[in-house]
Amino acid sequence: MAALFFASASGLTGCGENIFEVKWTEARVDTALVYSLAHPDLNVFSGFDFVRRLPIRAQAAGVTGQWDLLLDTQGGQLVFLPPGALDIESATLVFPMPGAAFDDVLRAPKDTTLYTRDLPLPVDMGTVYVLRTHRGPNRFGLLCSLYGKFQPVAIDPARETVRFAYDVNRICDDRALVPEG
Repeated sequence: MAALFFASASGLTGCGENIFEVKWTEARVDTALVYSLAHPDLNVFSGFDFVRRLPIRAQAAGVTGQWDLLLDTQGGQLVFLPPGALDIESATLVFPMPGAAFDDVLRAPKDTTLYTRDLPLPVDMGTVYVLRTHRGPNRFGLLCSLYGKFQPVAIDPARETVRFAYDVNRICDDRALVPEG
């Protein structure tokens, strides 16, 4: 029986490719706008879910744990808050890379001790933030964490907003931050 499975599985390759090997082949860089939690309008998007690539309203029912970052104002400065900064259990981790260019950040660091789980991160135009997302469904419906990167492209302290560019690798636990070929 095992030999039959092996023979069948090895027959699922063509031209040297394994059809079970999933590759990230297309970048989907997009932008999002979020508002600070301190903004007087409670109906604005103040967080972002990188798994679903959607802004979220932090005050909406049922969103706890379904997001990766909130924007807040602390000490007069805009900051990103991972869930752990609000004592919410999550797999989300963020690693700031000051001075890096978005296109030059190719791979998420493997050492998770370098990442921030529970501290506010100052918003900085000159910083690329690498992130491991909360556990959510990938494109096949499997629950896992994804890796991505984002960088502020517009910061408006007076309006309490940040617009950022981002992309997320849709392959579970794959630390590549740019598609293959």
